[in-house]
Amino acid sequence: MEAEEESQQSLMSHLLELRTRLLRSVAAVVVLMFALIPFANPLYSALARPLMQRLPEGASMIATGVAAPFLAPFKFAMMLAVYLAMPLVLHQAWAFVAPGLYRRERVLALPMLISSVALFYLGMAFAYFVVFPIIFGFFATAAPAGVLVMTDVTSYLDFVLTLFLAFGIAFEVPVIVVLLVSLGFVDTATLRKGRPYVIVGAFVVGMLLTPPDVFSQTILAVPVWLLFEAGVLVASLLSKRALPSAAPESD
Repeated sequence: MEAEEESQQSLMSHLLELRTRLLRSVAAVVVLMFALIPFANPLYSALARPLMQRLPEGASMIATGVAAPFLAPFKFAMMLAVYLAMPLVLHQAWAFVAPGLYRRERVLALPMLISSVALFYLGMAFAYFVVFPIIFGFFATAAPAGVLVMTDVTSYLDFVLTLFLAFGIAFEVPVIVVLLVSLGFVDTATLRKGRPYVIVGAFVVGMLLTPPDVFSQTILAVPVWLLFEAGVLVASLLSKRALPSAAPESD
């Protein structure tokens, strides 16, 4: 009976802690969102700059919905708040699960957590500074004669948010590879043998995560493949470093 009561109390304390962590995460997103809303229009203008710089002379963005001029910048401010709050949200998740992890798991999990956040932001930066100028420059010049390129603000926002998410997730490949090797699910030799399947899978991922055009899919697939190679290299180096320390334990 006492053991059952202790179990219920433990469950209740975990649920209360989970609620506290979730409330802190939501509060961080809300605070950032209200801080960004006054700058929603300038932020959207910065987001649209890669397209605006490559539109033909006389072309501009348009709003086909009555509320689109307000809703598109507001939605971007809200999504930007979520992205900016991600380190704090992940820290709250880490603080909740860390006490239940073994020491080896904590040593592995914390660098993986930091790396995943950094790589996600790096993927978004790669999309904005490298991919957007290439894609929009190609689209602007590929329009048939007599067609004036005028993109709707809502359609543009949905397009770039999709690419932000796609490249942010794609840049997590090294973390996933290192994690799988470190946990013993696969070894680097097997990953190298499966390289052709990874390349095909990268193009499938590009097809699923990017807008339906071959150009966007290719620009995503090639970095995914290169990041896979980087992950295999890092996992191989970590395995070689761990090998000497593991040898005495087997004697």
